[in-house]
Amino acid sequence: MTAAVFTLAETGTEAEALAAALGVPVFGLALHRFPDGEIKLTLGGAAEVALLHLPLDRPNDKLVALALAAEALRRNGARRIVLVAPYLCYMRQDVAFTPLEAVSQKAIGRLIAGLVDRVVTVDAHLHRTRDIGLVFPGIAAENLAAMPVVAAALAADRLDPATVIVGPDVESEPLVSALADRLGLAHAVGRKTRHGDRAVEIAFADPAALAGRPALVIDDVVASGGTLVTVVEALRAAGATTVEAFVTHALFPPDGTARFAAAGIGRVRSTTSVPHPTNAVSLVPLLAEALRVEVGEEATS
Repeated sequence: MTAAVFTLAETGTEAEALAAALGVPVFGLALHRFPDGEIKLTLGGAAEVALLHLPLDRPNDKLVALALAAEALRRNGARRIVLVAPYLCYMRQDVAFTPLEAVSQKAIGRLIAGLVDRVVTVDAHLHRTRDIGLVFPGIAAENLAAMPVVAAALAADRLDPATVIVGPDVESEPLVSALADRLGLAHAVGRKTRHGDRAVEIAFADPAALAGRPALVIDDVVASGGTLVTVVEALRAAGATTVEAFVTHALFPPDGTARFAAAGIGRVRSTTSVPHPTNAVSLVPLLAEALRVEVGEEATS
């Protein structure tokens, strides 16, 4: 069956690299916005196997684009649609904390499962849901780990052996400890107390272990940047000499880097899960490996 990658203009560079790695063509998804806000979508081509490269940042518009793309692809002969969403939206709320709240993970998971045949994502922001297959009933789903490609990039940096790999909270412990082990470095994890969407407090159990040493903060998602700034303040108070950060999903506004610099962060880097000025490590090799089964012989032609 013929296969192709489909993408929006803003993610064209990564999609082109993914298509090249798989040996398949890439087609655009052209969007037109009407005055009332509705969207019209036009495919740049057709294929029997559609690899829909669509990071779901700015999710409300992109979920509509996903639904429109799926309709057009099916009607134009797609037998299989794979959503390649390096960043996956609406995963953080997996339970209703009050009876009248919507559980966004369930609602969006069922919506996407009704549109595509498989979901491939990276470091999905899951809490209590440990199996991403439970999010998408009836279809295949994989949650790839960015750690191997991030670890390789950091190893190439030849970090100071005294560097401490730091996680902002207990939930980051598995990622941070695994990364530190790969790099042969010490690690520390903060204790986070959240006072609201944008107000958090972070403390470290043993601040003395951070004194006089460089720190590298690792996080899966940075949206407003408030948690990252708070971590840096705590690290500085503990006596860390320098602080840098690496995140999987950089969702914060591009001008947020100035705020981070003012807070004392020397450098912020991210993967290419969403287009961002801090992008430093491509996820194409990771995604291509997971998608080769979809393109069959075309991958080796």
